[in-house]
Amino acid sequence: MRILLTNDDGVFAPGLAALEQQLRHLGEVIVIAPATEQSGVSHSITFLTPLVGKSIHRDGRHWAWAVEGSPADCVKLAIAELLRDNPVDLVVSGINNGLNAGINVLYSGTVAAAIEGAFFGTTSVAVSLEYDPDADFQSAAVIAKKIIGGIAKHPASKGKLFNLNIPTAATQSPAELQIVPMGLAQYGNRYEKRQDPGGRDYYWALWEEPSEPPQEKTDITELRKGNVTLTSLQFDMTNHPLTDDMEGWGLKL
Repeated sequence: MRILLTNDDGVFAPGLAALEQQLRHLGEVIVIAPATEQSGVSHSITFLTPLVGKSIHRDGRHWAWAVEGSPADCVKLAIAELLRDNPVDLVVSGINNGLNAGINVLYSGTVAAAIEGAFFGTTSVAVSLEYDPDADFQSAAVIAKKIIGGIAKHPASKGKLFNLNIPTAATQSPAELQIVPMGLAQYGNRYEKRQDPGGRDYYWALWEEPSEPPQEKTDITELRKGNVTLTSLQFDMTNHPLTDDMEGWGLKL
């Protein structure tokens, strides 16, 4: 199995290095990742400037491509150009330093890279670990490898998109895997107002979770319990039932 590994924390991020080591137990790993951190860029694509890809060498040989672009750029360039003659079987994005659960998936460069892989019909998995200054990426990578290996073996996973989140607690003691939907509760809508030395106001985004999580079982609720969560996502944003219903609304020009 050929695996394309990328992320949004940059090609030299510790989470990517830890995941690369574990994924090599599953097959050949090709690393193509952003040259610099691209957190929160969502599914941005570079159109107005050229994409520069630099070969990174380790131990005297090519190790990875560092792309001056977004996570989605990396996957698009890899599949459409760099690996066109020898396609990959799996795209993995991570390990991100910080959870990508709930509505955060809409902002996440990590998840966007996996979405780009699924655009091309390739099974794709985004992997994120709860933020911690002393994050144990090695333990998280072991957990991720086991789950990714199981996903890749299942025929129904072909071309599908998955979002895997690992809480800190799961790297410290045994945890359960919960298959859950993404939470839809709104959060991260507060800003801290500050002033620069010149007296000008500026605002710093505060990504706070809701104080009262929803009652239904979601990735947010299960992560709070210390469980690992896995969610099947899709990039078709059409509301199909409402679209069908709208045919009878009598809307005209």
